Amino acid sequence: MTYPKPLPSSTARRKSTRLRRQQLAGLLFIVPALILVAIFFVIPLGMSFWMSLHNWPLLGKPKFIWFDNYAHLLKDAQFWASLRFTVYYTVIVTIAIFAVAFPLAIYAEKPRPLIKLYRTAFFLPVVVGFGSASLLWAWLLDVDAGLFSPAAQYLGLTAKRVNLLADFDTTFWSILIMVVWKTAGFNMIILLTGLQGISSEVQEAARMDGASTWQRFRRITLPLMRRTIALALILSVSGSMLAFDQFYIIADGGPQTSTVTAVYWIFSQSFVSFHLGYGAALSMVLLAILVVISVVQLRLLRNPEGM
Repeated sequence: MTYPKPLPSSTARRKSTRLRRQQLAGLLFIVPALILVAIFFVIPLGMSFWMSLHNWPLLGKPKFIWFDNYAHLLKDAQFWASLRFTVYYTVIVTIAIFAVAFPLAIYAEKPRPLIKLYRTAFFLPVVVGFGSASLLWAWLLDVDAGLFSPAAQYLGLTAKRVNLLADFDTTFWSILIMVVWKTAGFNMIILLTGLQGISSEVQEAARMDGASTWQRFRRITLPLMRRTIALALILSVSGSMLAFDQFYIIADGGPQTSTVTAVYWIFSQSFVSFHLGYGAALSMVLLAILVVISVVQLRLLRNPEGM
């Protein structure tokens, strides 16, 4: 029985040196990204947590109060009401976005005449900032100077001009339509990427075996798009949980604080009431909730063989 000859020590040292150089080169490549993450995420996160342990006024000296802000948070009825509304909004708007984005992605994936024009038109609202889009829709929804209420009266749909922002239901659904119009194109592009990554040979083989359109969609398209759907879902849920601009600009939290989101309440406590320490505590709790939601989504959408 013969054994392989051990490598000469000089060869082993050269390989070890080459490996260390490769590791060092890789580390040097990621250092700029690590610095940016540290400056714009890790350090601000640490500062926010430190602020949350203080009574931190806008002017004056902060006072260390341990976890009193978190204890007060548990008794803050408005925060829990805003969190419930945020979760309700997130569920509804995520379903609505996917209900629009998935058909658009399926339509845009097929080779058709003017398909590039269609894709551009579907994606165009995404390039408009949320603040600008909210200002546009605030004007469109205005009962006097806007477009929707006068147009409905002119067309005979309503007997008089209706203030769409005077009632919770009309306010909520008006904002939801705006958000779907604004963001469906982005989710369409993500889902379109997943659809284009599915081999046409797989679909053709299933069609040759007699699988219907629904069977191919359920048994082939959805399983193969699991990772893409997970990405789009996490981005949609995270963005919806952080909703602020549309409710602040269009409805100002109304009517009667019924559309105050969690971020809106954090903004109000931090920059209206100037309870900066309490606002930081609210932010930390919302961050923890987002992390838990993202982890749960990843686990639920994980492939059997792993993501």
